Amino acid sequence: MSQSATPTNQPAVAADATASAVLLAVAADNVDAALARLQSRAAGLTSQEAAARLQQIGPNVVAHTARRGIVVRFLKLLASPLSLLLLGLAVINFATGEAWGAIVIAGMVVLSSLLAFVQEHRSDLAAEKLRAMVRTTVSVMRNDGNNSGDGDASQAVDLPLEHIVPGDVVRLSVGAIVPADVRILSSRDLFVSQAALTGESMPVEKLAQAVPADVPPLELGNVAFMGCTVLSGSATALVIATGGRTCFGQIADDLAGARELTSFDLGVNKFVWLMIRVMLVMVPLVFLINGYSKGDWLQALLFAVAVAVGLAPEMLPMIVTINLAKGALAMSDKQVIVKRLNAIQNVGAMDVLCTDKTGTLTQDRVILEKHVDIDGVDSSRVTEYAYLNSFYQTGLKNLLDVAVLKYVDVHEHLQADTAFHKVDELPFDFERRRMSVIVQRADGSRVLICKGAVEEVLGVCTQAERQGALVSLQEHHGAALGRVVQDLNEDGFRVIAVACRELAPDEQAFDNSAEAGLTLVGYIAFLDPPKDSAADAIRALKHYGVAVKVLTGDNEAVTRNVCRHVGLPVQVVLHGADIDALDDATLAAQAEHASLFVKLNPQQKARVIRALQARGHVIGYMGDGINDGAALKTADVGISVDSAVDIAKESADIILLQKNLLALKDGVVEGRKVFGNISKYIRMSASSNFGNMLSVLGASVLLPFLPMAPVQILFNNLLYDVSQTTLASDHVDAEYLKRPRRWDIANIGRAMLSLGPISSLFDYVTFAVLWYVCGAAGAPALFQTGWFLESLLSQTLVVHVLRTARIPFLQSRPSLPLLMTTAGICLLGLWLPSSPLGPALGFVPMPGRYWMLLPLILVGYLGLTQTIKSWLSRRFGMR
Repeated sequence: MSQSATPTNQPAVAADATASAVLLAVAADNVDAALARLQSRAAGLTSQEAAARLQQIGPNVVAHTARRGIVVRFLKLLASPLSLLLLGLAVINFATGEAWGAIVIAGMVVLSSLLAFVQEHRSDLAAEKLRAMVRTTVSVMRNDGNNSGDGDASQAVDLPLEHIVPGDVVRLSVGAIVPADVRILSSRDLFVSQAALTGESMPVEKLAQAVPADVPPLELGNVAFMGCTVLSGSATALVIATGGRTCFGQIADDLAGARELTSFDLGVNKFVWLMIRVMLVMVPLVFLINGYSKGDWLQALLFAVAVAVGLAPEMLPMIVTINLAKGALAMSDKQVIVKRLNAIQNVGAMDVLCTDKTGTLTQDRVILEKHVDIDGVDSSRVTEYAYLNSFYQTGLKNLLDVAVLKYVDVHEHLQADTAFHKVDELPFDFERRRMSVIVQRADGSRVLICKGAVEEVLGVCTQAERQGALVSLQEHHGAALGRVVQDLNEDGFRVIAVACRELAPDEQAFDNSAEAGLTLVGYIAFLDPPKDSAADAIRALKHYGVAVKVLTGDNEAVTRNVCRHVGLPVQVVLHGADIDALDDATLAAQAEHASLFVKLNPQQKARVIRALQARGHVIGYMGDGINDGAALKTADVGISVDSAVDIAKESADIILLQKNLLALKDGVVEGRKVFGNISKYIRMSASSNFGNMLSVLGASVLLPFLPMAPVQILFNNLLYDVSQTTLASDHVDAEYLKRPRRWDIANIGRAMLSLGPISSLFDYVTFAVLWYVCGAAGAPALFQTGWFLESLLSQTLVVHVLRTARIPFLQSRPSLPLLMTTAGICLLGLWLPSSPLGPALGFVPMPGRYWMLLPLILVGYLGLTQTIKSWLSRRFGMR
């Protein structure tokens, strides 16, 4: 292809060509032909060309970002099993002439779904705004102002990942996520992880050479795929396909909507289906009993339908959504961004936090403190070599490189950018744990300069510099060298070894084998001071039942020093080499007691997390580096920071805008508040519904008439649900927040079986008062009105007893919104019998004797419930 060719605004891809066919064709092309096929150039597209392609093809996003329309999302909420069942009951009411009952049932379902939809929509919009604060960008070549292709006007710009289009020329470096399916144009020791596509953990090398067209797509040696991670090296690449046309996008399309449910989701679903099964047993039973005993089968049917509605927790989806949305917004106020709402519950359930050391326990502000020779004596030569290595490396510059490059006087002394010329580079990778540059001096001589982890650099050294002379490194020198490093480590320094090798004039080609026969020059020692807030954060997390374990690639001495300063006790330490020698069961047992894991590679970090999960722990992992990607995905809650590399941010569920464990502590508290308030509604609904079931069964057998009119049952249920809509705002007791919370179906069962009969007991007391004291034996409307009032007031007021393990109001006060809604519903209930609405609902005024005894019934019910609740709390720890 002539580089001066002017590309059109559309890639030259046949409309009927499959994505894989295009991929194979571009892979088989040489570099010039590949650029021609995508109608691009080595210098990149212009901004106008890219904008036109973006308009035509669409953003570079995959299935998980696709949004259904508002109507479709609302209808999906209405299509839940619970909602469909209730709507079916409304149809039965309407078909039997009970229009009011049908309207009330349908209104409750639509109201619940509408409120849930509004809250979900609001939380989605808020989440989008929050996610916009965490952007993944790509280095893209733009050739604005010059279509000649000579590259003079080409420059690299950082663009959002979703703006990438076919034909773009992008730059890849260590730590980056491959933004699309790309054809490698040029590379230097490029290794990528394709685990996101193939599950294969071993890195794959990518080269620029054309490959045969018959190679399977995922085995193409010159194509890197969207979602893969650059582990080492660098490259320039041509974008072939974006979004849903990529291999990753096609997999995402197939898996869209198949997100695994959390334990809380599963628990909520179990509760809903439990109530549905109870309804399927209760409704026919109530129908048959009332039909046979009273002879009015139509009224029996309507009553049974109303009972079914009363048993249904129709507000549960709305309560869950409101709580999760409120929790996400509250966490955002504390600089914690929730990428996935359901992760909030896992944050509250987390009982072990695994974290990297750098930047979490330390200040993430590395200072180069010492530069010494092998005897520990200050050496400017070590600093000079280290500076040249950091200055000329093109990979991801970490904090250590930044600290070295701050020595500007060394730059001026060496004249690094004029007196030296870079010849080649051997990039860092996690196997070698070192990197090298080859530079040429002004006199033409060349030198390889290597720096990296002490053990790995020493492994390729055969001699060392000592006071200007070269000494051979023998086995007995290891102890002396080790003492210098050990002393630095114990003082809290992170030590990097620096070595070099003068190169022969005929040595031209360089690969990792060139790192052999090196001369150890000395060490540079960095100090990453512990954070002032780290000790407080660790104490706070311990207070809330979260154990902190450190998983790091650093050595034991340095990490122990940091742990000592932040108050993290270290009794058992596991090394990466030890972990490889253990089977899964043994590792799980030892990981339970270890608090420090050192010299770990990415796969070992993920294995430690799986081992802890196998012991029943809910694991959070906090990391921000390329080596944290696997651990973040393996953990129950992946936590990263806004400044993290792309793979860490994309793998995380939670993003911290400040790298501070105290912010995470706030997230843990919010997660437990969310879980607590949802659990309150479930526990109260279960016990209330079970008690109502026992009361309805008994009343159906004992009374010659219906204990409550169907429309009254529906209206009672509606008013009670309205009183619960403010539960999301309620306070949660401090002792509830102190330990991790998970779904506990046993405690819900105990509450239902213990507290439900108490509710039913006082219903029967009310029945006796109405029958024998108020003369309701021959007045069905009087009986129905009296039970309606007692039922509404008791279940609305008992919320204040069951919402806390403490003594309500005296030791634990409800939130003002909850207090106002419950008080408002009680006052409305008291007003209804004498209101203009009373006759329409079948209510009649109650006699004075009833009003005198009702407070005694309510006080007795609330007092006995408080007593049983306190016993359950002491006996089973129920909160």
